[in-house]
Amino acid sequence: MSKRIWLVERRRNILAPAIAWLSLMAVGSAASAAELSPDMPYRAEKRNPVAYEVDFTAVVTPPYKTKKLSVWMPMPQSDSAQEVVEGQIYSFPMNVKPQVGVEPVFGNRFAYFEFDAPQGAQMIRHTFKVTTHELRWNIDPKKIERVEKWPEAFAPYLRGEDQAVVVNDKVKRLLSEIVPEMHDPLSNVSQYIAWVNANIEYDHDNASLAASSQHPIDERRGHCSDYHGLCAAFGRALGYPTRVTYGINPFPKASPSHCKLEVFLPPYGWVSFDVSETQKLVEQINKDSKLSDEEKLQLVAAANNRMMSGYRDNTWYLQTRGTDYDLAPPAAKRAPVVRTIYAEADGVALRDPDPSNSKKREYSWMTMHHYKPSNEVKYPFKDTKSLDAWKTAPAKTAGGAK
Repeated sequence: MSKRIWLVERRRNILAPAIAWLSLMAVGSAASAAELSPDMPYRAEKRNPVAYEVDFTAVVTPPYKTKKLSVWMPMPQSDSAQEVVEGQIYSFPMNVKPQVGVEPVFGNRFAYFEFDAPQGAQMIRHTFKVTTHELRWNIDPKKIERVEKWPEAFAPYLRGEDQAVVVNDKVKRLLSEIVPEMHDPLSNVSQYIAWVNANIEYDHDNASLAASSQHPIDERRGHCSDYHGLCAAFGRALGYPTRVTYGINPFPKASPSHCKLEVFLPPYGWVSFDVSETQKLVEQINKDSKLSDEEKLQLVAAANNRMMSGYRDNTWYLQTRGTDYDLAPPAAKRAPVVRTIYAEADGVALRDPDPSNSKKREYSWMTMHHYKPSNEVKYPFKDTKSLDAWKTAPAKTAGGAK
């Protein structure tokens, strides 16, 4: 057996005792449904704040002879994890005053621009300042509470959707193989995250861009929204409220958008898991020729432990929550997700671009973005030194090995 294969197999072998440990540790008490709300603020330890001055621009090119170009730009909001100070938002060359609205299901806020008979590309520029934090939930499996019946307010996070987070027989059959018997919530979540990271390949060239739970099952590949759309579907099939949250990485990259999975785990509330970026970090560790086999195993375990203890980085800010919803004002049809903007020409949605797709050369719109951080910050999903805090903790994870 080659060294590389040996490393992969050994990494997989560490997952079984980790899941078993979670099952033994997490008994949990029943939570009072009256105390639960999807609007609860994040209950995580806040660390290492970074303030970003953001200059974000979308340039949209409508098809020839378009009568009406409609553009929805998400507007980040302040919450318990980030603080937003508005700057300016305007369009050019057509000067259109935006209509700002909030959609009623998830509370996402949009600036809506309507361009009548646009001639050529239209630019929308948004400047603001956002202060974001590193969030650590430090989940103790013993403290996770069971919920016998979720309040009605959680219905949007438990439903099977028509697009994006589809929960159908295909999802349920696969899940029954991955989680053949129920344990505690964190163990079950850990099991299906482990399966996703062992069986789905990250691929910008073959991705749905729509948080599809079906695409990664059929194609066995996708990008962040496919990973987290599938994980969200698995969670809902098990009876756990889940959502895909979309935001922006405020540093230079081809496509600034990135999403994460959130699962509601009382008493911690919404807990963030970045499945796809942890997988890529693990692959980076395994390819590092400067590391010994033991160092690789230690770092892989730390990366998994960080993910499954609940973690959100300070190199990301939140823009939208949820999937498959009506915008404000409503578009011609519900949007599966909103990554950077959503646009329609005469009621027909313009295709969401991914400049990281090596096979694409034509785009309906593109973004330009510049960020100025208040202090130097490293991306924790490429910086292995960021894992130091999780090296000595119990290996209670099952997520990043592949």
